[in-house]
Amino acid sequence: MLSWLARLVTAGLAIPFDLALIATFGAAILLSTMEAELPPVDALTEVEFEEPLRIFTANGSLMAEFGIQRRRAVAFEEIPSLLIDAFVSAEDSRFFEHTGIDTIGLARAAVSVAKSGEATQGGSTITMQVARNFFLTRDKTIKRKLTEILLAWKLESSLSKEEILSLYLNKIFFGHRSYGVAAAAEFYYQKTLDQLTIAEMAMLAGLPKAPSANNPLSNPERALERRDYILERMHAFGYIDDTDFLLASTAPLTAKRYAPAIEFRADYLAEMARQEVVQRYGEEDAYRLGLKVYTTVDERLQTASDAALRKGLMAYNQRHGYHGAEAKVDNLIDQDFAALDAILAERPRVPGLPVGIVISASAAQAEVYLGNGEVRSLGRSQVKWARPFKTENWRGPAPRQVTDAVAVGDVIRLREAKAGEWVLAQVPKVGGALVALAPEDGAIRALSGGYAFEWSKFNRAVDAQRQPGSTFKPFVYAAALGKGYTPASLVKDERFEMPSGNGVWRPKNADGKFMGPIRIRVALSKSRNLAVVNLINRMSVDYAREYIQNFGFAPDSMPPDMSMALGSGSVTPLELARGFAIFANGGYRVQPYLIDRIEDTQGNLLFEAQPLRACMDCWLERGEEEAKVLPVGAFDDPKAPLAIDPRIAYNMDSMLKDVILSGTATRAKRLKREDIAGKTGTTNESRDSWFAGYQPELVTIAWVGRDDNKPLGRGEWGGTAALGIWIDFMEEALAEIPVATIKQPAGMVPVRISLRSGQKTSSKSGSMIEFIRDEYQLMTLGPDPVRYSAPVARRKAPARRRTAPRMLDELF
Repeated sequence: MLSWLARLVTAGLAIPFDLALIATFGAAILLSTMEAELPPVDALTEVEFEEPLRIFTANGSLMAEFGIQRRRAVAFEEIPSLLIDAFVSAEDSRFFEHTGIDTIGLARAAVSVAKSGEATQGGSTITMQVARNFFLTRDKTIKRKLTEILLAWKLESSLSKEEILSLYLNKIFFGHRSYGVAAAAEFYYQKTLDQLTIAEMAMLAGLPKAPSANNPLSNPERALERRDYILERMHAFGYIDDTDFLLASTAPLTAKRYAPAIEFRADYLAEMARQEVVQRYGEEDAYRLGLKVYTTVDERLQTASDAALRKGLMAYNQRHGYHGAEAKVDNLIDQDFAALDAILAERPRVPGLPVGIVISASAAQAEVYLGNGEVRSLGRSQVKWARPFKTENWRGPAPRQVTDAVAVGDVIRLREAKAGEWVLAQVPKVGGALVALAPEDGAIRALSGGYAFEWSKFNRAVDAQRQPGSTFKPFVYAAALGKGYTPASLVKDERFEMPSGNGVWRPKNADGKFMGPIRIRVALSKSRNLAVVNLINRMSVDYAREYIQNFGFAPDSMPPDMSMALGSGSVTPLELARGFAIFANGGYRVQPYLIDRIEDTQGNLLFEAQPLRACMDCWLERGEEEAKVLPVGAFDDPKAPLAIDPRIAYNMDSMLKDVILSGTATRAKRLKREDIAGKTGTTNESRDSWFAGYQPELVTIAWVGRDDNKPLGRGEWGGTAALGIWIDFMEEALAEIPVATIKQPAGMVPVRISLRSGQKTSSKSGSMIEFIRDEYQLMTLGPDPVRYSAPVARRKAPARRRTAPRMLDELF
């Protein structure tokens, strides 16, 4: 304590008496009470490394960056000498000469105190700034100033000048949530320290004094004045020569706001990963630890997913008409291009649909301003599709002239229909989602939660609880197989009714007709509603609900009545994908996951997924050239639990292939593959359009519907809206995947059955081979058999001449 006081008195001898008196007596009084309160220097030297959270694809491309502030530490040796000169010139020209207190600057502060009676100025050195910024409050009081001086002495006696300067440059605030000169260089110039120009170094050196007032982004004129002042100081001290000074002082302002170099956009997935990391590490640590999160996202598949969904939703858009301008700009005549640019900047960015403002319009042509001076024209042919939307089933007449579709001041979207030709467009009012995952382990390979994240952040793939409609029927049929039914068992596609709370429930088939007793295989491929309702009535709703929980569906997602068979519950597209993965992988229940591994800033592994895996080698025929190399840590033996008997999975896969071969999804035969299977789904009034399908390497669910749950309109069935999206995606996704051959599980026997009765037959006519679990080969019709009865042919009366008596006979 006495040594500090002696040094302070010695320094005071060279400065005015009043300041020396203040320093001496103030220190004498405060030292006894404040020495114990001074923080240890060791705490100051711990520079926390804070970096944003970064999300990457499986291919290693940056998808997103999240973080409130940036802190980046660099060693003193990595800081260019000219950058040090710039800060010393700006903040403390005698830094390397004084012992923590600049007596000249302190004297100036004392004079200010004597004149005003308040501490309005400071003679702070860099050492004192370190003490103030990281240990003390920013109150301008004499007590705080004396504490700052004492702490500065302590720092100088414990650390070298290089260590103090390193602390200062690594911890000081530079505005815009950037701490440390390295973080500031990246934020303002997107450069490392050794890439900075002299002008940029001087600009950064001017920020700590007033990070907002001297900021090149918010106050460029003031920032340039501060930069040039620092350059003058550097020149005066001999740090730069005349040429460097001239070039730097005439250099333009080049600072721009940092934007992460996003290499691949998949915003719905990036947000999913962010939420999971926050849940795992907490809100604070997630954004400051510099975590690198590597996901399971395949860039090729994700690109195909976004393209297929957008194409399908835009096609729906075209079928149902134009909803009009997105917004309206009033008093357009008073707006210049700069004002219009500001208006356009506020509109959401939607990929492939640039926003514009109609600045002139006539019968033949409209001019659309797209920003930054760019203007495009729209002619009659480019708006002819835009029949006005009236209802989901009705559009108005096609526009005969351009002004029937757009007007001056309309805020509209354009779309490039073909190279160089832009047409009127709109962001689809309908919602949609697509999710694709690997049935082997549940890895999410692609996911699109809507047309564009920028337009709607609602992720329909994981958060939209919708009725699955007929895509739920396969789970009911799987339950039936689990009870002893077979694909050959007959079910009744007949009229059904039962009392309900609102009267009588009378489900119907989509075509309003009845097929009578039909095999389960036919009932599923043709999606017959009455057949599955009669079936669940026979085997009981309670049994079916319990069995279907094996697919991962929660009990409360399935209503406890027979409407469950028609998909009246609620699922998300991701949940449906998890369920269909069981059919695709031979019966194993896997859990969808997105994050593959998490690393820290140094590349150390913090987390690695250990997904439960299906035994795909048990399920698929693989040649030697197709042998798979499992990831490090993966086991050869399956870890995923069996949800259903593999033999049931085999039967279900076969029947779901019939949906494409001869059922409600024959459009998918366009893919010309024998290894695809799936199920269409449509809910009441076409409020939801689904297709849930797979190839053994990839399960894909496509869904289309309105967020407000209004009907999609006539003709928008699962085999229309959603199936088209699924086909477009799978065409690209399966291009590099060879056709898969499924192994027949042990314990199955071929049985020739009648196409009509479902019973075993020896006749090759009107029959087929059905693989039946060996314990049921003699019970193909199931535990509660429906017998087939051939319809009695109505005998026609012989032809007669038309006489009055015979006509009377015919009337009877």
